Amino acid sequence: MTKVSIIMPVKNGSNYMQEAIDSIKNQGVDFELIVVNDGSEDNTEQIARENNCIVINHETTQGAVTAKNSGLRAASGDYILFCDHDDVLTDNAIKTMLDEFDRDKELMAVYTKIKDFISADAKNQNQTIKKEPYYGCLAGTVLLKKEVFEKIGLFDENVQAGEVISLMAKLEKYNIKLKRLDFISCNRRIHDTNYGKTNRKNEFKDYATLLRQKLREVK
Repeated sequence: MTKVSIIMPVKNGSNYMQEAIDSIKNQGVDFELIVVNDGSEDNTEQIARENNCIVINHETTQGAVTAKNSGLRAASGDYILFCDHDDVLTDNAIKTMLDEFDRDKELMAVYTKIKDFISADAKNQNQTIKKEPYYGCLAGTVLLKKEVFEKIGLFDENVQAGEVISLMAKLEKYNIKLKRLDFISCNRRIHDTNYGKTNRKNEFKDYATLLRQKLREVK
């Protein structure tokens, strides 16, 4: 039976991760959930173990990209999906993506949409979010055959906020066959401590670095 390795990098995830885990359990597919506990100071590890997850502990915080690589090294599934601890997969999301691989045996990756929602505990319930579903995130929206990473390698750990762009560039560089689906596979929680909010400077820095690399390749 096809197995999906779901990698969840998390630091101090006790606030939302049970909901994320429940959404994974309800997918109706064979999976292993690898929780990479990136130096948490709460009961993240306890929650993961209570849910029979594979747990990898980083004693000190190394960042989400390094955590993704730790999960990849431990993965034993045929497919890889990343899932953030604060997001929620939609019903039948993984099965819908897997069905595309059955239709096209040459397909190596499926890319779907994500939709934002404001968390009930967010201080600003009137903040502006994207109203329409969109492409552009990695977690919960990209299902890849594990062999893809054997071709393109692991994530660049020098890039801590622009790994989506880096991954997509590698898929293009190595001619990895990718299909986009007009389908919402994940609901993205907007709360007070989203990584994108707290690491905006690193995000802009990484985007600039990746753009320079891209321009050098064109030359």
